[in-house]
Amino acid sequence: MLRGFKDFALRGNLVELAVAFVLGTAFAAVVGSLVGDVIMNLIAAIFGKPDFSDLTFSVGDGTIFYGRFLTKLTTFLVIALALFLIATAVKRLMSASVTTKECPHCLTAIPVAAGVCSACTRDVPRTAAA
Repeated sequence: MLRGFKDFALRGNLVELAVAFVLGTAFAAVVGSLVGDVIMNLIAAIFGKPDFSDLTFSVGDGTIFYGRFLTKLTTFLVIALALFLIATAVKRLMSASVTTKECPHCLTAIPVAAGVCSACTRDVPRTAAA
């Protein structure tokens, strides 16, 4: 039973998933701070307040807190924009350093601009050099 648990706990996918979860949690804190502490304060400087929660209207005996919705919607859109910008920057950094590609036939790493695989000698689609 102990051996089975060890095999389960040390399985490659489980460890990778745990690392991804921890990094994702830390990254979420960074993005949350960027949005809450920086961007929403810039919005406050432009519109006069970072939080619209006090905006309400009444319908009969009920109160509609549409300002809370606007605050959460604004926060969501700003987080989505921040993630998009970060992901785009990371993608550019990653693609700038790519110097090899895989041969689609034998999966050997070959130079990006290669038209023939050096391992299996088959033609491969040409791509522009990075």
